[in-house]
Amino acid sequence: MKNNAKADTSIKFVDKVLTYINKHADLDQPEQVKQLIANKPATNGTKRDYCIAYNKYCKYYQIQWQMPNYKPKAQRRKIPTTKKIDMLIARASKRLSLKLRLSKETGLRPIELINLKVKDIDTDQRLIYPTTAKNGSARTLKISSNLNMALQNYININKLNQNDKLFNTTASNYAHCYHRMRNNLADKLNDQSLTTIRLYDFRHYFATMLYHKTRDILYVKQQMGHKSIETTLIYTQLLNLQDDEWTCKTATNVTDAKNLIESGFTYVTEIDGTKLFRKRK
Repeated sequence: MKNNAKADTSIKFVDKVLTYINKHADLDQPEQVKQLIANKPATNGTKRDYCIAYNKYCKYYQIQWQMPNYKPKAQRRKIPTTKKIDMLIARASKRLSLKLRLSKETGLRPIELINLKVKDIDTDQRLIYPTTAKNGSARTLKISSNLNMALQNYININKLNQNDKLFNTTASNYAHCYHRMRNNLADKLNDQSLTTIRLYDFRHYFATMLYHKTRDILYVKQQMGHKSIETTLIYTQLLNLQDDEWTCKTATNVTDAKNLIESGFTYVTEIDGTKLFRKRK
C-alpha cells in the first residue's frame, strides 16, 4: 500500500482490521473471515470497510474469495446547533478550543487540520491553504478576524517556524481529546445529547451552514474539497432549518450591519428602513 502511494491513515486502518481478523480467524480461510465479519456487531458500512481491507490481503496473497456486498443503510445525521457547537468550544482547553474553532469555520477533516503547517496560513489575508485529503480538490478557506488573531498569538507564543506543524499531534489524538472533553461536559451538564456530536459533525455543520447561507452547491463543493457533487449533495440535505431555530437582529446603520455580518448574521429583508438579519441558534 505504501509503495502504491496510499495514505498512512488508510494503511493504519488496514493494519488494524487485519490484526483484528487474525486474532479471531484464520486469514487464509476466507469463509472463516466472512463469518467473523457477518457476526460482528457493526453497521453495514463498517462491515464493508472490513471486507475491503481483507480484500487487499487476498489480492496480495492471491487468495480466491467472493467479497460480500454490504450496502450501508442511508441515514441522515442531525446537525448540532450553533449554541451547542459554541458550548463545546467554550468548555475546551485553549489548544483544543483552537482546533475546534478551526473545524467549525473551515470544515477541515481532522487529518487535514492536523497536517496544517504555519506556512499554510496567510494571517495578512486571513486565508488557509490546506493540503486536501482523500485526493480531493485544492481549496482556499477564509477565517474570521477573531480566529486569525488567535492563530497569530498561538504561533508567536509557541515560537513556531514556517515549516513547523501547527499542532504537534495526530488526528486520532485530536479525536480522543475531544471525546473525553465532550463526554465530561455531558455528564457535568446532565445533557447526554452532547455525546452524539461527533468531531466530524463540525465539518457537517460547516457544509450545511455554508450551503444555507450561499445556496451555491458548486461553491460548497469547492470549499469542502469534494471530487464529486453527489458527495456535496449529501451534506446540503442534512438539515431543514425551521423558523424557531433562528436568532433575529436589526440594524439601522452601516456600522451595526457590518458588526452583525462579522458575527455570522445574514441579511434577510428591510422593513420601514430597518434591516433584519438572522443567524442560526
